[in-house]
This record gives sequence, structure tokens and C-alpha cells, in this order.
Amino acid sequence: MDTITITASRVYQVLSGSGLLAQAGRLIRNVLGDKPKKLCIVTDDKVDALYSAALFSSLTEAGYEAVKFVFPMGEASKSMDTVSELLEFLAQNQLTRSDAIVALGGGVTGDLAGYSAASYLRGIPFVQVPTTLLAAVDSSVGGKTGVNLKAGKNLAGAFWQPCLVLFDMDTIKTLSYDLLLDGAAEAIKAGAIADRELFSYINGVQELTEPAVIGHLSRRAIEIKRNVVEEDERDTGVRQLLNFGHTIGHAIEKCSSFQISHGHAVAMGMVIISRASLNMGWSKEDCLTPILESLEKFRFPLECSYTAAQLTQAALRDKKRMGDTITLVVPVSLGNCQLKKLPVTELEAVIKAGLQ
Repeated sequence: MDTITITASRVYQVLSGSGLLAQAGRLIRNVLGDKPKKLCIVTDDKVDALYSAALFSSLTEAGYEAVKFVFPMGEASKSMDTVSELLEFLAQNQLTRSDAIVALGGGVTGDLAGYSAASYLRGIPFVQVPTTLLAAVDSSVGGKTGVNLKAGKNLAGAFWQPCLVLFDMDTIKTLSYDLLLDGAAEAIKAGAIADRELFSYINGVQELTEPAVIGHLSRRAIEIKRNVVEEDERDTGVRQLLNFGHTIGHAIEKCSSFQISHGHAVAMGMVIISRASLNMGWSKEDCLTPILESLEKFRFPLECSYTAAQLTQAALRDKKRMGDTITLVVPVSLGNCQLKKLPVTELEAVIKAGLQ
């Protein structure tokens, strides 16, 4: 079992390894102690059928009373409506401040369960049990929780750190290749902002599905995110570097009505902003080529069918906008990105330069 410690407003561990679902009850009790009596598993209907029984059994064997809230799979469920239903469920089942939520699933599950944990009784503990590579390397770590509004992605949320993250790597076996790609995009992003050697590693990879590859990519992505979060937990400075590819990526998600998944959209966003940065003279070296080569090696679909005007309109509703400015993350050299604040009036020209 691999352990990474995150030292933020709450100190917690990210545990990765095989067979952790069966050990979840014991591992959670090691962290939460005897105080919580009731745990609420939050999961979607697809993950429920795959993994809820194993988790439920592990929790009850550890002496917990467990209840379960299941919602329809998909980005559409990442909403205030689902949060409201979950909060009512917690109240109806009489969870108290000494109880906790266990988020079992991907990023949608972790985000809405974490936001609900931050909101219910003004905050109760929660545990992240990611079942996708994307959730394991990104959304389960760092304490950003939230849901979408009709106007845009993640516009309602809270900083609420988990007490523990359990990544059972056996869950990767049930993922489609497209879902693996979502996680790989975030790992490549981490390399682009802080670890150019990761691109050399990717060049030697034969197949993304190899367990050793998944293990290496996930560990490096989590370590990089840990370093950034520990320096800037509240996302006021250096943590914004983790948004590389995200402003345009979120716009692509929005324009596609979320038919393009987060990781695939971020991959497109990284290409567009890297090309724009190169064309506009912001980069000191060609970062586009190695990023493109890494994404193409894993067979990412990178063609963006939206216009600069469409993407700009969607991006201007991004939460990273502040008044009449928006902050972009641009690659200066491979493994070194910088924040660039621009007037919103210049954004369309930047995106157009990245689509050429």
C-alpha cells in the first residue's frame, strides 16, 4: 500500500493499493476512531452495482451503521437539486456531527458528496473512495468540492478537505479506455506544470492500461497536486496553475452539453492554450509538440469543433474570471507554467490563436 500525506487545514493520507475496498472499514476507523456511529455511502447507480456491496460489508464489519444514497450517473446529477436531496436524506437518517459521509465513485460523486458534507450541520467529516483514475489523481485530493449551476461548471462549492482518501487500484480494471484517458489527461497536465521528466517517462510507455504505468502516473500527479495545495490551499495563487487547460476545457464541456468528458476537454484545452502561447510569443520553448505527442501516444481525440466565439462565450462564465479580467495558465517551458491575467476582451483572440 502506497501512502502520500497531505498537510493542509486538515492533515490526511491518500492510500493507494490493491484490495482497499475490503479494508475500508478498518482504515476509516483508524482515522475517525470510535466517534462516528453512522456512515452514509454516496454513490451513483453504476458504481453502486459494482462496489457498494463490498464497501457496505467492510463498514458494517468494522462496527459502523451504514446507509446509502444513490443518484443517477452523470454530470447532470452534479447539481443543487441532488445536493438538496442528499441533505434531506442525511437529515431523515438522523446523521449527526459525529457521523460521516463516504464518497464512492468518480469526480461527480466526490464533488457533490464533499459539498454536502461541508454544508450539512455546517460541516461533517467525509472520506473519498475514488473509483476512477481521474478522481484518484485530481478531484479526490485538495479539498475543492462543488456542483454546477445552469450558468456554468463548479459555480457553487466549498473548500472542505477529506479525512482520508482510499484508492483501490482494482477498480481501474472496470474502466473503459476513455475513462482511463480522463485521468491520464490530468497526469499529463501535472507534468506540464511541474515535471518535464514525466514526458520522458510517457515516451517509454507501451500501454496506458499497465498497472505499473497507472501507479506511476497517479503517484506523480498526486504528489504534484499535494505540493501545490500545501502552498496555496485556498486557490489564491500558485494553486491556479492546476487549471492548465481548464478554462478552455470547461468551455468545451459546456459547449458540448457535457457530452465531452472533463479529461478529454482538458486535453483539448491544453493543446489550444499551448498553441496560442507559442503563436503569441509567450512560451520560451515549444511546449506544444511534447504535449501533443504525449496526448497522441495515448490516442486522445483532439479535434475541437467549436469556434473561438463559442468557446469565449462559455469561458467568460468560468469561476476564474474576476471582473473584467480572466487568468489563464500558459506554458513558458515544459514543466513550467505561469499565470497570465488578461482583459476579457482579449480572450477570443487568444483562443483563435490556439485553434489555428
